[in-house]
Amino acid sequence: MSEPRLHNLGIILNGVTGRMGTNQHLLRSILPIIRQGGVLLPSGDRIMPVPLLAGRNPQKLAALSAQADGLKWTTDLDTALADPAYPVYFDAQGTLPRAAAVARAIRAGRHIYCEKPSAATTREAYALYRVAQQAGVRHGVVQDKLWLPGFRKLKALLDRGFFGRVLSVRGEFGYWVFEGDTVPGQRPSWNYRSEEGGGIILDMLCHWRYLIDNLFGTVKSVNCLGATHIGRRIDEAGREYTCTADDAAYATFELANGVICHFNSSWCTRVRRDDLLTVQVDGTEGSAVAGLRDVWIQPYGATPRPIWNPDIPQAIDFYGGWQKLPEQQAYDNAFKAQWECFLRHVVAGEPFPWTLLEGAKGVQLAEKGIESWQRRKWIDLPELKPIAAGAQQAVESAPSMRPGRKPTRRKS
Repeated sequence: MSEPRLHNLGIILNGVTGRMGTNQHLLRSILPIIRQGGVLLPSGDRIMPVPLLAGRNPQKLAALSAQADGLKWTTDLDTALADPAYPVYFDAQGTLPRAAAVARAIRAGRHIYCEKPSAATTREAYALYRVAQQAGVRHGVVQDKLWLPGFRKLKALLDRGFFGRVLSVRGEFGYWVFEGDTVPGQRPSWNYRSEEGGGIILDMLCHWRYLIDNLFGTVKSVNCLGATHIGRRIDEAGREYTCTADDAAYATFELANGVICHFNSSWCTRVRRDDLLTVQVDGTEGSAVAGLRDVWIQPYGATPRPIWNPDIPQAIDFYGGWQKLPEQQAYDNAFKAQWECFLRHVVAGEPFPWTLLEGAKGVQLAEKGIESWQRRKWIDLPELKPIAAGAQQAVESAPSMRPGRKPTRRKS
């Protein structure tokens, strides 16, 4: 029996000086994987990430390197992509430059893992998928919410048939993002500029696509209304600016299996619910409400029988009739969990269905949501067809090095 091997895997981490890249991907995913001794394979081998921090700002990179055990860093992406010591490219930049950088990495023969949205338009996102398939590289898109404890528990209920026939799904997401005048804002200002890739529709409908597709069924059509509720905010330099991107979206999705889903997404709402994101699932045999970590259930036999009578105080405690699911296992950080899946996919060939095709589907839903808002009507989603790896066929050019294009938006 051979001795277990350590597979050192070089990874270019581009754009990790941003909030999400620093916190979720570097500090809470890659560094903990390194400190735990890598990712264990069934053979007994281990995969050890060897990160290279990449970006445009040397001061930020040097500071992040010092925070992260002295990792190597570079501002020369071309040289990094040409180095065979780094076969994996990860992108956590802003939305607009992502597609062009990912395309460069594919052309350099690198395996691809990137944040969502994978591009600013469906055409660009699907072109990335096709070029990656043609090149034969492995690829994936971050779909972190699938690994959150609340949704893993919800998936277990679905798999056990707890709901009977699922009827509808209702999601509530968001919180109040301060404008930055009296209280500092807690999101970057580019989120509110459509010309810089901002907008809650492009951001959140990508999430709702993979969450719905993986838990409840394939999205068939969308009806969406966007809004820019807060018209002016203060940026990081203390300057007032005009918000050009949507900060709220009210979307209904019809699934191919007949289930109806509705998700409200807003950075202009005050939270009076169990968590920043809650998803209620109603079925013929029971209902559940999932937050990021916890799930509450109400089976058919425990369902109260309300009677409408506004002339007397409500006698039913509608919160009291729900049971919180117990903690039956420990859950790792959602981003870290998917990173480990992707590393096993690259080194050992384990299945990884969360590909650039799935990323393109998320962009498609966001783009069709914007179209629905503009046209004020239901919009169907055409199928984005899978392509065999290594297929030689007529492929649209992948995005060049020019900045990505943003879908146009209706002005509120």
